[in-house]
Amino acid sequence: MKIEGLKKWFPVRRGIAQLWSRRQEYVHAVDGLSFDVKKGKIFGLVGESGCGKTTTGRLIGRLIEPTDGNVYFEGQDIFSLKKAELKRIRRKIQMIFQDPYDYLSPRLTVFDIISEPLLIHKIARSKAEKEKLVEEVLESVRLNPKQNMYKRPHELSGGERQRVAIGRSLVLRPTAIVADEPVSMLDVSVRSGVLNLMLDLNRDYDLTMIFITHDISVSRYMCDRAAIMYLGQIKEVGLIENIVNEPLHPYAQALIAVVPTMDPTQKRYQAAIEGKVPSPIKPPGGCRFHPRCHKAMEICCKEDPRLVEVKSGHYVACHLYR
Repeated sequence: MKIEGLKKWFPVRRGIAQLWSRRQEYVHAVDGLSFDVKKGKIFGLVGESGCGKTTTGRLIGRLIEPTDGNVYFEGQDIFSLKKAELKRIRRKIQMIFQDPYDYLSPRLTVFDIISEPLLIHKIARSKAEKEKLVEEVLESVRLNPKQNMYKRPHELSGGERQRVAIGRSLVLRPTAIVADEPVSMLDVSVRSGVLNLMLDLNRDYDLTMIFITHDISVSRYMCDRAAIMYLGQIKEVGLIENIVNEPLHPYAQALIAVVPTMDPTQKRYQAAIEGKVPSPIKPPGGCRFHPRCHKAMEICCKEDPRLVEVKSGHYVACHLYR
């Protein structure tokens, strides 16, 4: 999967004060992302709330249309595909959403929820075929089919609901999955079980994953490579171990600094980030992080830095590394 210059600007609804203005304002949710994801690997998108992670995931799944840019999957630009071609590609790219309490219909049983994609794509005709496929999926996500197949969501725990959601994304045998903060709504006690399940599925099914999270320690556990996002842009990208052990961008250093560690020899970085996140409607000129950066220089206010390779496979967008 390859993402090039991806942008999504949402028009702002005008209030009474803006009725006489001819200028249309936009929320710069995603503003020029470029990265690639290798087959069978897990790529992380890491950043605080509102940085554009979820919007990026929805763009990759083509649940929303982009303002600009391209997403290439198996050599095809998914935004150029017509309805029939897009339906075929959607069998290969599935999504896991954040809140299992919200997006599973309370009226449907687990069997109905997982078998619905089979009905849409006309894969299994008879109920016996569907039951066999659903049983296989439930076993793969470690839920007992006999006990859970005909339960409804309110009869399941949060972790079990998320496993059902993962099963629904697997029933079509996709090659890529976009996981949007799949454990953030779960109790801490069940998170590790779901994360380990996803790692096992990645290995057993050779799945390519884009794992969206605000927790850099979770991304270290899950991902091979990761990108640090801030206000719709990527500030650093590389192997997750390199980012954690040797973060280059001041924002990445601040994220690492607040992660607790038991190692007294581990290098510590300055954690203080002053001020609030600027408005995505009127993002600051130059580097978008400069109003909060303790290392900001004059050029940071004027020129937006581009991603440059500082070390092998380790890129950073910061004027400190020009």
